[in-house]
Amino acid sequence: MLTRRDLLAGFAAAGAAPPVRQITLRDTIPAIPFGKTGHRLPILACGGSAMVDKWALGTGVPMPSFEKRVAMIRHAYEMGLRYFDTSRNYGESESILGEALSDVRSNIYLASKAGVRADDKGILTAPYVRASVEQSLQTLKTDYLDCIQLHGPVFEYLGYDRAMEIYAELAKLRDEKLVRFIGVTGHTAFEVMYRLIDTKLFDQALMAYGYFPKGMNTMLSAANLQWREKCLARARKLGMGILAMKTMGNFIFNRNAVNLVPDFGEARLRALRQAALRWALRDKHPLMLLVGVTLPEDIDENIRTLSGDRTFTEDDRNVLAEFTARALQSKPVQAMKTV
Repeated sequence: MLTRRDLLAGFAAAGAAPPVRQITLRDTIPAIPFGKTGHRLPILACGGSAMVDKWALGTGVPMPSFEKRVAMIRHAYEMGLRYFDTSRNYGESESILGEALSDVRSNIYLASKAGVRADDKGILTAPYVRASVEQSLQTLKTDYLDCIQLHGPVFEYLGYDRAMEIYAELAKLRDEKLVRFIGVTGHTAFEVMYRLIDTKLFDQALMAYGYFPKGMNTMLSAANLQWREKCLARARKLGMGILAMKTMGNFIFNRNAVNLVPDFGEARLRALRQAALRWALRDKHPLMLLVGVTLPEDIDENIRTLSGDRTFTEDDRNVLAEFTARALQSKPVQAMKTV
């Protein structure tokens, strides 16, 4: 029996590009053209890092069982989400997505990130890139990824040259039809990310882009924020598919917010989360929001926000400014390094 990979290889041998499959959307979430991929996708995407045990402390709520998280991802699909993002180093995230979505694989856009490691001399081992992607395929129960991404920590810790070594390995996997597109993600080192985007080799960009100036576990300097804006502008000019992650400030505005500013009040915390989403969409350029979820209620709340009036208001600005000013004085934030 022919697999999808066999069919794609046949198209490549014939010198023709494989047809873009049509993903069926629901009318629950507004959709936009996603760069040059040929896909039209909802503006809300599902991030896989907030539903894993090793980062449970940052979510602010108890982590549901594995079975409940599988059901949550299926709920996200049934509610209209079609873009799902994960990574080889996100613990059980790939397993959850594989269990929840394998039977609807043809109707979703699935992205993961390649794990990397170094040998005892600090040289990235290229064969591990392939092994990482092949393990992702197995765990996700699929024979291809719509996108494999150069993970931000590669260039944030190891620099541009090493990142391009990994890109070369990812390009081989694309040529073999294991992946369709190659993306780049970034949390902090936006000057290096700009260089990568400017190569014109990447199809999509996922970057930390939220009101709260936080990357991964660090605060972003004014210079880094300026480079982030340059990355965004360049990616737009190149027609890349663009996603904003950490719109909730990476555990700052989500349900963990009550632990940073305990007396803010549930109604205002809900308004805070809604304002954070609208802030990321305020300039009207096509942008997809990749939001990590821990509970089904997160999905439902985000859909309500994005399917309603998305105008960024003065009330939104005020609630973000007030909470941020107070959160910046909290001990966890004060302990963060600025880069």
